[in-house]
Amino acid sequence: MSQAITISHEDILHQVKLSCQIPEIVEQIVTRKVIADAAAEAGIKVETEELQKAADQFRLVNKLRSADETWAWLKKHGLSLDNFEELIYNNLSIDKVLKNLFADKIDAYFFEHQLNYAGVVMYEVVLDDEDLALELFYTIQEGEMSFCDVAHQHIQDIELRRKGGYRGIVSRKYLKPEISAAIFTANPPQVLKPIVTSKGVHLILVEEIIQPELDDRLRQEIGSDLWYEWLKQQIQQVEVVKYLDSNSLSSHPKS
Repeated sequence: MSQAITISHEDILHQVKLSCQIPEIVEQIVTRKVIADAAAEAGIKVETEELQKAADQFRLVNKLRSADETWAWLKKHGLSLDNFEELIYNNLSIDKVLKNLFADKIDAYFFEHQLNYAGVVMYEVVLDDEDLALELFYTIQEGEMSFCDVAHQHIQDIELRRKGGYRGIVSRKYLKPEISAAIFTANPPQVLKPIVTSKGVHLILVEEIIQPELDDRLRQEIGSDLWYEWLKQQIQQVEVVKYLDSNSLSSHPKS
């Protein structure tokens, strides 16, 4: 026989504490308030038509194709229709604040930091033994083995091994400094002499260096970088006064 269980707001708050999620939730609350303040300061408003269009797009992305599916989704997440409108409004506010703060700064930022957005098409094998890595490097140099042969013999990850160590296009800013310095002074296609880092000994084939182009994708990436850096600074400057009901947080939920 199934048993009915009543879950109260106190139960949910208590579970949040037990799940160690309070710091993350506090940061999310601070973020929402910082964005709201920035929007108000800039005089940013969200029009009804924009709200409706964004809501339709949200439902499309979340595959909420009918009113019944939308209501079921709201019920599942404990949201009212007003909560849903607030969710869409907040998402729009983020986009508008981002554009207001950084739309005219992206070009200048790109030209100042464009080296960070260069990319490399690379293959990589990470080994534990530096002597073995050097031996394999010279073996490749002498044409006795290909990089692909080395990858197939020394990569443990099955999918990466099948791809011959192919890492795809990797942005410079995601590479360790010692690896980045070697890669971006290479003459592709070139196998680099083994590089030692905290993760192991890296044997890398540089296939192609890709110079950055300020297209829509990169504009969006730079905008996101600027946004998260700004947001981080704003949050650090905020003095958070935490008011939590100590009784509801420390006591056991009522049975």
